[in-house]
Amino acid sequence: MAKKTVEKNQDQGPATIKNRRAGFDYEFIQTFEAGIVLIGSEVKSIHQGRANLSDAYCQVKNGELWLVNSDVEPYEHSTYFQPERRRDRKLLMHRKEIALIDRRSSEKGLTIIPTKMYFSNGKVKVQVALARGKRSYDKREAIAKKETRREAERIRSRRDG
Repeated sequence: MAKKTVEKNQDQGPATIKNRRAGFDYEFIQTFEAGIVLIGSEVKSIHQGRANLSDAYCQVKNGELWLVNSDVEPYEHSTYFQPERRRDRKLLMHRKEIALIDRRSSEKGLTIIPTKMYFSNGKVKVQVALARGKRSYDKREAIAKKETRREAERIRSRRDG
């Protein structure tokens, strides 16, 4: 049996879009997985990694969860129909989970933040987190911990190498 040749420029699979800023600005309390309603070629754009969650947030309207202000670039090879880039997109979750998220976000002063957009079994999923905003001293503390960890890694690599 002959070996299959693998091209170097072959697509490595769907991209995972992360909201890196959210991890810096918020402390995640609990995470949930939700499906998302997409139109037309938005799935292909997300597959290529051409989406942005940095300014996005979630909102409960009429018992439904919505992803607001997320940016999905238009797919370059699509036909004449291209949906709006920053439109509100409906998130698919069980009604009880939405009620829980809504109740906890209003009671404890938490906010609902999308943290990740990824593919699971061929479908686009959004990881949504209940989050509490970090204070400025918490951010400074996190930066100091990262710097000490990096410095320790540098010293260890110099010593070993």
